[in-house]
Amino acid sequence: MTISVCIVDDNKDIRSALEQIILMAEGYTLAGSYSDAEEALQKIPAAMPNIVLMDINLGEGESGIDCVRQLKPQHPEILFMMCTIYEEDEKIFEALKAGANGYILKKTAPGKLLDALRELYEGGAPMSSQIARKVVNAFQVRSSVDGGPENDNTATAAAKTISILSNRENEILELLARGMLYKEIAGRLFISQETVRKHVYHIYEKLHVNNRVEAINKFYGR
Repeated sequence: MTISVCIVDDNKDIRSALEQIILMAEGYTLAGSYSDAEEALQKIPAAMPNIVLMDINLGEGESGIDCVRQLKPQHPEILFMMCTIYEEDEKIFEALKAGANGYILKKTAPGKLLDALRELYEGGAPMSSQIARKVVNAFQVRSSVDGGPENDNTATAAAKTISILSNRENEILELLARGMLYKEIAGRLFISQETVRKHVYHIYEKLHVNNRVEAINKFYGR
C-alpha cells in the first residue's frame, strides 16, 4: 500500500528536504506541503492524507499542536506525526494530548523517518528514542512522587500488568518503552517485523490500550 503524506513546516529548506525524502521513497506519495497553520487547516481535509508530518512552531499564528487539536476530532482517520526540534516535556505531552499519534525529532535520519511513518501507518506509535525516554521518565517521576499507600497500589498495578503478558511480550514492551522501532526490535530479538507487530497487537489487546504511550502508562502503573 502506498502511504500518502502531507507536510506542514514553516521552514522552506526543511520542508523541501522532507518533500524530497517522501518523493524519492518507494511506497510513499506526497499529498500536500504547507507552510503555515491556516493553509494546513484549509487544505489537509481535502487532501485526506494517511499521515501528516507536523512541525510545532509554525511562526506567527496557530501552532502545529493547534492544528492537530482542531483536525484530529474532525478526521480521526488521519494520523499525525509531530516532526520537530522540541524535546521539552511540556511540548511532548501537549502534542500527545492534542491527538498526535507519534513524535520524532527533525534530526532523525531519512531512513528512520520513513520506517517511523510506515510503523505509524501499520498501527504503531513511533517516537524518537530521546522522546520515549522523556515519556518513560515522566511516568517514573510521577510514580515516585505519589508515595505512600497510593504508590504501593501503583506498584501492584504495574506488577499485574507485567504478569498478564508473556515473557516475550514483556521484553517487547520494554523495548517499545525505549523508543525502538519495530525494525530495530526485530533485529535485537532475531525475529521478523511481522512477528513483532503481532506481539504488539496482543500487548495492546491484553492491556486494553490503543498505542505505545498508553501501553507505557499501563506498564508503569499509571
